[in-house]
Parts: sequence; C-alpha cells; structure tokens
Amino acid sequence: MASKSAVAAPGSVTIMDLALQAGVSKSTVSLVLRNSPLIRPETAARVREAAEQLGYVYNRQAASLRGRSSNVIGIVINDLANPFFAELLVGMERRLVEAGYICLMAHTDERLDIQEKVLASMREHHAAGLILCPAFDTPESVRDTMAAWGIPLLVVIRPLGKGNYDFAGSDNETGIRIATEHLIAQGHKRIAFLGRVGVGKVYQQRRAGYRRAMKNHKLPTDPDWIVDIPPTRRGGHDGICQVLAMPDPPTAAVCYNDVVAFGALSALGERGLMAGRDFALIGFDGVEAAEHSNPPLSTIDIEPGRLGEAAADILLRRIHDLGAPPVRHLAAPKLIVRQSSSTECQGATIKQRKGRTQTLPRR
Repeated sequence: MASKSAVAAPGSVTIMDLALQAGVSKSTVSLVLRNSPLIRPETAARVREAAEQLGYVYNRQAASLRGRSSNVIGIVINDLANPFFAELLVGMERRLVEAGYICLMAHTDERLDIQEKVLASMREHHAAGLILCPAFDTPESVRDTMAAWGIPLLVVIRPLGKGNYDFAGSDNETGIRIATEHLIAQGHKRIAFLGRVGVGKVYQQRRAGYRRAMKNHKLPTDPDWIVDIPPTRRGGHDGICQVLAMPDPPTAAVCYNDVVAFGALSALGERGLMAGRDFALIGFDGVEAAEHSNPPLSTIDIEPGRLGEAAADILLRRIHDLGAPPVRHLAAPKLIVRQSSSTECQGATIKQRKGRTQTLPRR
C-alpha cells in the first residue's frame, strides 16, 4: 500500500490517488463512492479512510452528468397537509437512505402545472427514480414520458389508468367494506359515508366498499347519506353537521380518511356529543394521531410507514432490474377498534389478512 499522503488542496485529489492510497483498483474506488453492495465492507472502509486522509470530496453532480443518473430519488406528493403522507414519506425515506439515496421531495397541492414543473426539475437533476402520487387529472401519458426520459417510475396511492406498471397502494374497497360491516355489527343500520368532493379511483373504490357492505346486509342507502366534502378536518366538521341536521339522521358514519374523522370528532364535541356513546365514527389510513384523539379513533389501518417502505423497495428493485415484470402492491386493511365506534372497547386490533403483493405479467 502506498504511504499516507498529506492532505491535498480541495479538488486536486483524483480517484486514481485514492486507488493508490487504498491499494485497490480505480473501479473499486468508483463502486465504493457509489455505495455499491458489491464491495466487501473492509475494502469499502479502507477506501473511505484513504478519502478522509487525502481530503477527497466526491463530486456527485459531475458523476451524475457522466452517468446520466444520480443518487437522488424524486418523491412527488399531492397533499402534505394530510399526516398520512408524512408517515408514508418517512417510511420511503428510511428505506431509500439505507440504500444510499437522497430523497428530493416536492408537494404539488393537486395542481397539474406545479406537477409538470416538478417532474421536469427531477429530469434536470437526473433522478435515479421517481415516486409519484399523481394530482387529479394527471394524464396516463406521464408513464410514457418518464419511460422516455429513462426515469424508473413508481405510482403510489392513486392508480394512473389501466395497464401494467409499478404501483403501491391499499385495498380501498375491502377496507371500507370492513369498516362499514364493523358499524353494522355494533347495531347501526343508518350509516353515512363522509366521502370527498370530486372523483377519482380511490374515492370510487371506497364508496363502492360502503355500498357493498350495506347491500350485503340488506340495509338502505339514502343518497343523502353519501356526503360530498373536501377530505380535510374542515370537510369532516361540516360533513357531520350536515348528517346531524337531517330529519332522521344516521347514527354512525364511515369517514373517507382519518383526517375527515378528526374533523367529525371536533364537531360532535362542539355539540356536547361523544363519538362511541352518542354517534359512532370510524376512519381510514391508520395515522398515529388516531390513537391519541379524544376519544381514540377506530380506523382501518394500512400502516402508512410500512407502505412507504414497501413502495421504496419496489422502486429500488426496478432501478436495479429495468426489465423485471411490473409489481402491484396493495396494503392489507386492518381493523383497529377503539372508543369512537364502541363504548365497550378499550383498544383492540383485528387483522383481516396478510398484505398482498402481485407480480403482473410483462407487457
């Protein structure tokens, strides 16, 4: 091995200098700098020690320009005001950082113009991959655009049209069906669905789950019981007020997500009512705050953090094997029963089934 050298001026040390210092080949140094798992830990440690001794700084921008890729993963989310997405992001980032990538996150606020600019910026940064929760009305052609740009794409939460492509989301219809059947089992027959304004595949699936459960149990579904609201706390607050103002109001409600349920809980409290005692509520998503609301919120838990990890794993596999068959992962719905839907509940978890990952055929 070459003798230790004095620290050189910034930018003057080359990969060849590192190779000589560490007693390895130039290609080995390059792999270590890119955090390749192909290099033995002791060899990687030797190269990094040499880099520290020589004062070497890896120029990732230059490397990305040479390889037309980088160690950046773009994550584009439509609604960061929802804690579900924050927990999803934490899971994604945890897994991606472990794999040696840096996450570049952007929030579109459901605006297509912002989404287009963000995607173009990810291309300029030579993103190694992209995770996209598409804004409403995103054209299916985005998938072809990403393919033309050479950026591996994973679509999350909201499907982006038909076809075979990598996707990670949840079994929405089954989850809401389970939630509705739970309320039915508690003796409720007049059950509202606090949905959302607008359309979209996720909304359609969740509304279908509500309708299926009511139909299976031969219960009526008054059109007024399906309340169109924004999927926010304010939406949940206003939605439950609409329900309570009905001539013969429902006694329970399934909420589109946990955030809507939090707003509904607040409105009930303002009226001197308590969820679980005076009116039954259940949410969807399983955010951590649901356990600590007042009263604790029953929910359909799809484990946002673990879903984020699963999504990251799918994208990492795609980056390393561009020709692999598309993967479709659906998080299994898990019923968490708490006080908001049952006065007798002290907190219980009922697992419905294991997660489901499906490998789709090649195109």
